[in-house]
Amino acid sequence: MIYAVLGSAILFEVVGSSLMRLSEGFKKLMPTLGVLLFYILSFYLLSKSLGYLSIGFAYAVWAGIGTALTVLVGVAVFKEHFTLQKFCGIVCVITGVIFLNLTSTGV
Repeated sequence: MIYAVLGSAILFEVVGSSLMRLSEGFKKLMPTLGVLLFYILSFYLLSKSLGYLSIGFAYAVWAGIGTALTVLVGVAVFKEHFTLQKFCGIVCVITGVIFLNLTSTGV
């Protein structure tokens, strides 16, 4: 259940980040309000997950997976180029999250 909360926090963060691009520097009202709403929801759910998960692990998962998904949204929605460097960056982020998970579970 707590991973669903953290996963929802990640998805809200990705939507908020995507809307940030659409806000054109906070010049457009509706995307700007969406950014605020989705980031508030994301931080709220992230804070709820901290009652059960370590802050290092939860934040790393939230930031890392959120970053990787935001890159993929940029490629799929905003037609940004997917380069070898972006691929390697995503692999590094996911590898880091896996290692943090291993250290937080005592493996």
